[in-house]
Amino acid sequence: MKILYICTHNRCRSILCEAVTNQSTSSAIEARSAGSQPVGQVHPLSLKYLAARNYNTEGLSSQSWDEFEDYAPDIVVTVCDSAAGETCPVYFGKSLKLHWGLEDPSKLEGSEEEKALAFNNTIDIIESRVAALVELAESKASVDEIKSRLKLLGAL
Repeated sequence: MKILYICTHNRCRSILCEAVTNQSTSSAIEARSAGSQPVGQVHPLSLKYLAARNYNTEGLSSQSWDEFEDYAPDIVVTVCDSAAGETCPVYFGKSLKLHWGLEDPSKLEGSEEEKALAFNNTIDIIESRVAALVELAESKASVDEIKSRLKLLGAL
């Protein structure tokens, strides 16, 4: 199962999802991330808190969804509300489209402790949802079954 996580700027939430998915799963899932308006660099705190939780950050980059025209994801998951409201490119037409609303921990203005808590909370949520994705991918569930199960996990 191929998954493409989309966030407008592809610098935090979609990056967190990509890293967690690729390291937490069996070979049944391959994840990438992209943005409709990428900023060109991953947020430094995304890298910091992924590394602190022993996630591999090598190769993570902020890139445009246009770079994935030939990727043909089975599932496209938007993780920010603004990306969810955008029209996906035509080449994602056959993909199952879902929305996992996640708060953006990179926008939090507060102490280092508060930022760490926000990033770790977001990663916890992603880990829970990815665990269910792995289960679905390995069970060879139908697209309808996958969609139904993901809705239970917060996907819209």
